[in-house]
Amino acid sequence: MTDLQTPPVVAAPTPAPTRSGPLLALVLLGQFMALLDVSIVNVAVPGIRTGLGASGAALQLVVAGYTIAYAVLLITGARLGARHGYSRLFRIGLAAFTAASLACGLAPGTGWLIGFRVLQGAGAALMVPQVMSLIQRTFTGAARVRALGLYSAVLAGGMAVGQVLGGVLVSADLFGTGWRPVFLVNVPIGVLLLIASRRLLPVLPGDHGRRFDLVGLVVLAAALGLLVVPLVLGHELGWPVWGWVMLAGSAVLFGVFAVVERRIAARGGQPLVPGRVLRAPGLLPAAGAVFLIMAAFAGFLFAFALHQQAALGYSALRAGLLSAPPALGFGLSSLYWQRLPARLHRPLPPLALATTAGAYLLFGVLVSDGADLGLGAELALAVGGLAVGCAYSPLFAAALGRIDPADAADGSGVLVTVIQLGQVVGVALLGTLFLGRAALPAPPAESGRALLVTVVAVAAAFVLATGFALRTRRATAAGRD
Repeated sequence: MTDLQTPPVVAAPTPAPTRSGPLLALVLLGQFMALLDVSIVNVAVPGIRTGLGASGAALQLVVAGYTIAYAVLLITGARLGARHGYSRLFRIGLAAFTAASLACGLAPGTGWLIGFRVLQGAGAALMVPQVMSLIQRTFTGAARVRALGLYSAVLAGGMAVGQVLGGVLVSADLFGTGWRPVFLVNVPIGVLLLIASRRLLPVLPGDHGRRFDLVGLVVLAAALGLLVVPLVLGHELGWPVWGWVMLAGSAVLFGVFAVVERRIAARGGQPLVPGRVLRAPGLLPAAGAVFLIMAAFAGFLFAFALHQQAALGYSALRAGLLSAPPALGFGLSSLYWQRLPARLHRPLPPLALATTAGAYLLFGVLVSDGADLGLGAELALAVGGLAVGCAYSPLFAAALGRIDPADAADGSGVLVTVIQLGQVVGVALLGTLFLGRAALPAPPAESGRALLVTVVAVAAAFVLATGFALRTRRATAAGRD
């Protein structure tokens, strides 16, 4: 087998439990719920505005509060899992997420809803990093690569299913509850997962002797907060001066964080992100490729949904269904790329990313006139989704494959944060690019031209990711020698 199929590790992970299938289903369903709530609320915004009398700024905070808390606290959640036990933190995060979902569904006012959304994001940040850590510690070899493929499929599916499911629930208006089921749907699922977790999650005690890098944690959380808040809120508020000040402050604090971590390591301490994790062969270039893939994919789905609903007049449900082919292709190829001939596995990521760029460019040309989406455009999207999954999943395996299982939480926290930041940056930058060229609601032709410009930027991101994929290939080959 190639090194992408069965990446070696420094130490043997905990043997896979007998009920590895149910365990994987449990943690991935928790992951799926967390991803779902990034996008499911988007289609509920009009109902929230009417039902709670929310202002535009308040609605933006309802949507963004979850994403901000989630992105800022992910690495914190990973380190807490390493210290106190992955299974324990998964249950705590799941319980917090479920309780916050119930509170959101019952919120009597906009302020309450914003606060509960922040708590929901914090619960997700405690739960989600443990998913990757549990996969790293309980699966090995081909079983781990399959588990990572399923993880990638869930990641792709969550972005698309959120809009579809949200449209279904809001349109159904169950018992006259309007928008509230988009949050309440998490409650019965969360309760069932909590019950099942008592029997299915392995006993993986944390390392209580591991010191907690509080200074690094505070500096990194502040740097991430200063980065994410203006990216999430910037366009809606017209990119105010304070947003640019926060972005500049974020760059400064990331530099401070690097200095703090080096000094802690030099004193023999335990930094928040150990240098040996970042030095793992292939991790940094693979993380760069994953960041660009998620930025391009999430930003495209955002712009594409706006084009369909605000220019072509499609319903939220129809727009969600038409966004399914690329997500479905992404998920399927993430699962089954290993079935391709073994000689193709190592060159697969750069070839797949180049194909993805071409498919999206073709799509952009086909929709640039603002006409209804035809079969050719849908096929181009499906091919692009299939191709990008063939790059994403093996890159993910390469990034984590040479990390010591003892550092699984740290590696997971870094990669999950990269994924989330990629989504935030992609929606912010590509969304701004699209909306800067189409004043919505816009005529279909104007929106189509704006979408073409956006898709050119998406294709450029995939081309740049190709370069990172080639560097990953060289780094993992050198690490193997």
